[in-house]
Amino acid sequence: MKNIYYILIIVSLSLIIACSNTTKKQDAISTTENNTLGEKEVTDGWKLLFDGKTSDGWRGYKKESFPSDWRITEEGEIYMSASGRGEAGSSNGGDIIYDQKFSNFHVKLEWKVSEGGNSGIFYLGQETPEFDFIWRTAPEMQILDNERHPDAFLGKDGNRQAGALYDLYPAVPQNTNKAGEWNKVEIIVYNGTVIHKQNGEVVVEYHLWTPKWEEDVSRSKFPNLNKNWANVEKEGYFGLQDHGDDVWFRNIKIREL
Repeated sequence: MKNIYYILIIVSLSLIIACSNTTKKQDAISTTENNTLGEKEVTDGWKLLFDGKTSDGWRGYKKESFPSDWRITEEGEIYMSASGRGEAGSSNGGDIIYDQKFSNFHVKLEWKVSEGGNSGIFYLGQETPEFDFIWRTAPEMQILDNERHPDAFLGKDGNRQAGALYDLYPAVPQNTNKAGEWNKVEIIVYNGTVIHKQNGEVVVEYHLWTPKWEEDVSRSKFPNLNKNWANVEKEGYFGLQDHGDDVWFRNIKIREL
């Protein structure tokens, strides 16, 4: 039975890649009510991580409560207001996490950022005594205004632009919508295979815990920040970044694989 299930997962990942162009068109015309699940999603095992009304299930990284500088808007969004103080610089902000660890999963959400804005989506993150920021232990799907933020022009080949695995693998194609517009993204993790989708297209695929992964990480900035960064844990937290800029999130849902 396990072998059959594994084959089904691999086939599903292949279908996600093969059908990306069709999905892009469907995403663009979607009119589904925000922060809800359809009947098929419920049947398929999807779960909302954000109900559009409360911060239930969320808390600050290495904190017991939800930081007050993050807000739930009347429009049904998780919103971080700009502090202008850089990463986790808000007096009662900082990164937030969903208070449950996940291993193999498919997560979907939407984000938009202000002009010149920067944020990120973390997965497989850990809370450890020695690190105050989740990015010291977690891969990050970058959120960025590619037109105005200076980070878009740093790194290598666009690997710090929106959709990228930050500082490692660029999003190809680079299909991010402009600042102030919503972007639909997905992250799939299954036994070390990781896929980023952005606005209906697969933009990143990589494989954790392989010789290539270790070599690529060794050439990034992360070993200087955490010498064991390449040893990403097989189970961890899903998180959203406070980088000091206005950023909004909605329609956050997950299916465990």
